[in-house]
Amino acid sequence: MKMNYSIALSKLYPQINVVRGVVAYDKDDNVVEYDKDAVQAEVDAHVYKELRANEYPPITDYLDGVVKGDQTQIAKYIADCQAVKVKYPKPT
Repeated sequence: MKMNYSIALSKLYPQINVVRGVVAYDKDDNVVEYDKDAVQAEVDAHVYKELRANEYPPITDYLDGVVKGDQTQIAKYIADCQAVKVKYPKPT
């Protein structure tokens, strides 16, 4: 699942029921104060997942290698995936 601002906001502040503009409200329509920088940091911490997903080779390349018993093709798939992981490392 792509981490966007709304998902990050609900993850960090489960009491928030709805956001109108930039104002958040709980289920009783009370304003809920939240840290916008913390929410953006949560979004930023998950960007690597989307970047990786966009660059991973198709899984069918791996499966084709398995079906054919082609260890070279399987190794290439794994190496290509590892290269993407290096290019977009998990934040520390």
